[in-house]
Amino acid sequence: MKRFFNKRDTIVAEGLEGLLRSSYGAKLCRLTGADDIHVILRKDWSKDRVAVLSGGGSGHEPAHAGFVGKGMLTGAVCGQLFASPGVDAILAAIRSVTGEAGCLLIVKNYTGDRLNFGIAAEQAKALGLDVEVVIIGDDIALGRNSKARGIAGTVLVHKIAGAAAESGKSLVEVAALARKAAASLSSIGLALSDCSVYNPEQEPRLRDDEAELGLGIHGEAGIERIPLTGLDAS
Repeated sequence: MKRFFNKRDTIVAEGLEGLLRSSYGAKLCRLTGADDIHVILRKDWSKDRVAVLSGGGSGHEPAHAGFVGKGMLTGAVCGQLFASPGVDAILAAIRSVTGEAGCLLIVKNYTGDRLNFGIAAEQAKALGLDVEVVIIGDDIALGRNSKARGIAGTVLVHKIAGAAAESGKSLVEVAALARKAAASLSSIGLALSDCSVYNPEQEPRLRDDEAELGLGIHGEAGIERIPLTGLDAS
């Protein structure tokens, strides 16, 4: 896949800088303090309502920085390419946006995200902050179980939770609405080609005449390969 970029190790920082310089980015800002922490926040945030944070690996744009705004996310914690953000970055984001109303973390069901966001949430609670975590696992290609990954349906939870927080609902209410939405979501992942990991030497896993059900957004193996046929036959 062809792309415009300078170096792999500067893609995230330069991409976020480009977002902030765009017309959309006029209402956003970046959390400063460390070069390896990439957190995008609402400029107009005043900590008087429940904060809603999400995040994950970069390379899935507009997720997650593109979902920051009024009635959506208060902030997004951006990891490196296809890698969960670190605990320090997540905790810094929580501390920067959380007031007495508390903070909701919306986390997709991937091991790194669950681990790092979970640790950051516990550390924030130890500091006296009120934090809730909602896990999204809407991809039913692997079955409706603990292995279900969070994919496209996550943005709907962002919107529902963000609107509830914007209206002044409590953290308990916002978290309950987010969990209800997450439990009601069903998506199915179907890939026509492999995930592109910015590595020109990567060997393709799928043939031109194959598709894969449940292929992960980072290239994780799916549940079944199926023939790529005409629409009516599919």
